[in-house]
Amino acid sequence: MINTNNDNPNRENDFSNKRVNMVLFSGEYDKALAALIMANSARELGAEVTMFFAFWGLMLLRDPEKLSSEDKTLYEKMFSMMTPKGPEELPLSKMNFAGLGKEMLLKMMDSDEAPHLIDFLNGARKKGVKFYGCKMSVDVMGFKEEEMIPELQIVDAKEYLKDALNSDMQLFI
Repeated sequence: MINTNNDNPNRENDFSNKRVNMVLFSGEYDKALAALIMANSARELGAEVTMFFAFWGLMLLRDPEKLSSEDKTLYEKMFSMMTPKGPEELPLSKMNFAGLGKEMLLKMMDSDEAPHLIDFLNGARKKGVKFYGCKMSVDVMGFKEEEMIPELQIVDAKEYLKDALNSDMQLFI
C-alpha cells in the first residue's frame, strides 16, 4: 500500500515520531562534523536522535579538562597520551598534512562564519541528542566515564542494538 500522506498535508514535515540512529566509529574531524551536522538537523526537524560512539569515535567525547591517568595501566596511560584529547584535536580524514590541512579547513570555515566541531557538539548536547558509548571500547581503550562529556551513557552492544532496531534511519560513519 502506498501512503501518499493525503490525510494530513503537514505530515511530510512532522518528524516528531521518527528516530535516527548513528554509529560514529571514526575519530576524524570532518567525519565527526558531518555526523553532528546531521544529528543537529534531525533534532531541528523534531526527530529523536541517538549516537553510538565506538573505538575512535569516542575521541570526540573526551573532555580535555577531565583527563586523568589515575587507576590506569601503563598501556592505558600511553594510549591516552597519544590519542586526541577532545573534539578540537581530531585530525582530518584526508589531506591532514600533519595538521596543516586541518588549519586550512578551519580558516576557510572561519571566513565563511561556519561553526566549528565543538559548536555542533554543544548544539547536539543542548538539543537532547542521546550519546551512547560502547562499553567494550571504553574498557579496552582505558577511558574512564568521568573523562567524557557528562551526557555520555556507557552501554553494551545489545543495549545499543535495541535502540537501533527501533529506529527509522541508521547511519554508520
